[in-house]
Amino acid sequence: MDYTEKLVYQSNSWYNDGLKKAGIRDMSGAISSLRRSLQYNRVNIAARNLLGLVYYGRGDVVEALVEWIISKNFEPHDNIANYYISRIQETPGELETINQAVKKYNQGLQYAIQHGEDLAIIQLKKAVAAHPSYVRAYQLLGFLYLHTEQYANARQMLRIAYRLDTTNELTLRYLHELNQVRKERAPEDGKEKKKRKEQRTVTYNLGNEMIIQPVSAAFKERAGLNTVINITIGVLVGVLVMWFLIMPAMDITRQKRINKQTVAFSEQIETQTSQINALKTELESYRSTSEETENAQATAESTQGSYETLMNIAEHYQAQDMSNAAMVDELLKVNIDSLGTIGRGTYDEITGNLFPAMCEELYGTSLQNYEVANYDAAITNLENVMKMDEGYENGAAMLLLAQSYEKIGEQDKANVRYQKIIEKYANTEAADTAKKAIDAQQPNAGNEDENGDEASQEDGAGGTEPDGADTGGDTAGGDNGETGGGGDAAGTGPANTAE
Repeated sequence: MDYTEKLVYQSNSWYNDGLKKAGIRDMSGAISSLRRSLQYNRVNIAARNLLGLVYYGRGDVVEALVEWIISKNFEPHDNIANYYISRIQETPGELETINQAVKKYNQGLQYAIQHGEDLAIIQLKKAVAAHPSYVRAYQLLGFLYLHTEQYANARQMLRIAYRLDTTNELTLRYLHELNQVRKERAPEDGKEKKKRKEQRTVTYNLGNEMIIQPVSAAFKERAGLNTVINITIGVLVGVLVMWFLIMPAMDITRQKRINKQTVAFSEQIETQTSQINALKTELESYRSTSEETENAQATAESTQGSYETLMNIAEHYQAQDMSNAAMVDELLKVNIDSLGTIGRGTYDEITGNLFPAMCEELYGTSLQNYEVANYDAAITNLENVMKMDEGYENGAAMLLLAQSYEKIGEQDKANVRYQKIIEKYANTEAADTAKKAIDAQQPNAGNEDENGDEASQEDGAGGTEPDGADTGGDTAGGDNGETGGGGDAAGTGPANTAE
C-alpha cells in the first residue's frame, strides 16, 4: 500500500467514525472526526458534505454553506451538495430568517457583555424562536438564566442544547454547574422539614422510657408560663456562665472569629475574581466566534456572487447576445481569488479574448479625450484599462493616466503612477517621459532646463529659431520629448505616445 492509499484509507476511517457519532447526535465529536478526515484527504466529498450537514444540524448554517460550496468546487456535477444548497436557496426567506437569528444572537451577546442580562435574554429568545436548532443561542440563554438564578429555565434551555449536541463541552459544563447548585440547596430544605417536624411533637421521659407525642392543647395553654420560667432560669445560668467562663476567653474568641471571617472573605473574593476572569474569557471566545462567522458568511457570499456572475457572462459569451463592453464591466466585478480551478480557467478563457480588444478601444478613446481636454472621461477609461492590463503598451496607458491626473490638479496620484512606470518599465519611452515629468517638479528644474537649452544651442541640436529659448511652457510637441526651461513635461505625453 503506497503513501496515497494510506492517506485515503485514514480519511475514510475518520469519515466512518464521524458518521457513527453524527448518528447518535454527538455533533462535536463528529465535527472533530470529519475535520481529521479532511486533513488526510481534503477532496473527500462525502466527508465534506457530512461535515456541512453536522454544522447545519446544530444551527451553524453559514459554516454548512461554506463546506458545501467547497465541495461543489471540487465536484461540480453529480454532487449532493448542489441539492443541499438549492434547498436552502429555494426555501422562501430561510436565509434571511437565519441571518436575523444570528444578528439577534450577536446583539444578545453584546448586552450580556454590558451586564444587560434582561435585554440579552429577550434577544436570545427571539433568536431560538426563529432558528430552533441554534445550539450557541441555547447555551448562552442557559448561561444567563443560571447567572440570574432562574434555574428551572436554565435547565430547560441546556437540555435542548444537550439533545442537539450530546457531547458539547460547554453544554456539559453548564449542566454540571447547575447540578452543583442543586446539591448545595438540597440540605437546607431537609433541615427545615426536620425542624418543622420537631415543632409538632413533644418528647419527655417516663421512667426508663422516652415518650414522643403530638403537642396537646393543655401544653399549649401552659406554654406562656413555661416560657417565662425557662427565660428566667436561662438568664441566671447565662450570667453565671458568662461571669466565670465566657468573659476571660471573649477576647480570644472575638479575634478568632475576625480571623476566620477575614479568611472567608479573601477566599470568596478570589473565587469571584476567578469566575469573572472565566466569564470574560468565555465572552471573548463568543466574540471571536461571532467575527469568524461573519467573515465566513462574507466569504461565502463573495464566492457565490463571483460564480453566479461568471456563469452568467459565460452564457452570454457563448450566445453572443451581449456587448463586449457590458461583459467586461461584469467580469471586472468578479473576485478572482474566490474562484476554483475550473472557474479560473473559464475566466481566463473569456478575458483572454475580451480584455485585449477592450484595452485597445478604451486606450484610443482616452487619447482622443485627452486631446480635447476631457480628462475625467480619460481617467475613467484608463482606470478600467489598468484593471485589465496594468502594463498595456509598455506603460504608455499608465503614463497617459498620470498625465490626466496631473491636468486636473491631482499631482499626488500622478506622481505615484510616474514612479511606478520608472520602476516597472525602465528603459522605455514611457519611463523617460515619466522621469522628466518628476524632474520638472524639482525647485531647481528651471536652472537645469536653462543649462540644457544653452548646451543644446552650442551643439546645434536645439535649432536657431527665435522661439527656441522663450517657449518654456510647451516645447513638448517636439519628436524627441525634450522639455524646455520650466516647461510642462506632462503635456508631451499623449502626442509622443500616439506616435
